[in-house]
Amino acid sequence: MAEKVAFELVAPERVLASEEVDMVVVPGAEGDFGVLPLHAPLVSLVRPGVVRVFEGDRVVRRLFVAGGFASVDEKGVTLLVEGAEPVEAIDLEEARRRLRDLEEDLEDAKTEAERRRLERLVAVARARVEAAERPDL
Repeated sequence: MAEKVAFELVAPERVLASEEVDMVVVPGAEGDFGVLPLHAPLVSLVRPGVVRVFEGDRVVRRLFVAGGFASVDEKGVTLLVEGAEPVEAIDLEEARRRLRDLEEDLEDAKTEAERRRLERLVAVARARVEAAERPDL
């Protein structure tokens, strides 16, 4: 039997996934990276985007993550994320509405700290809309 990758997805409120899979593709800060059994250890920032979970050569689950950190070792990958949801659960119209609202708030930002916070939220909202518009990626 082929080895599997231990995949854990952890959000602040709870463990969202803990399973053995064939491969996980993570939206890293420097680009997407795949994790297979016996992967070299690494730690990476995770940008807002879609985590793809594979069984064999088929994607069995797509999860939108709002960003966080990935820890990889020879046994698997643990993602510590700010938030996550199945791509198919994203309401595209609601996601577009949220993005528009945040962009308007950003235009009205009064302080540099508020601007930075809103820029981060806009980036997450934009990635969420892209995930919902292209659920097959």
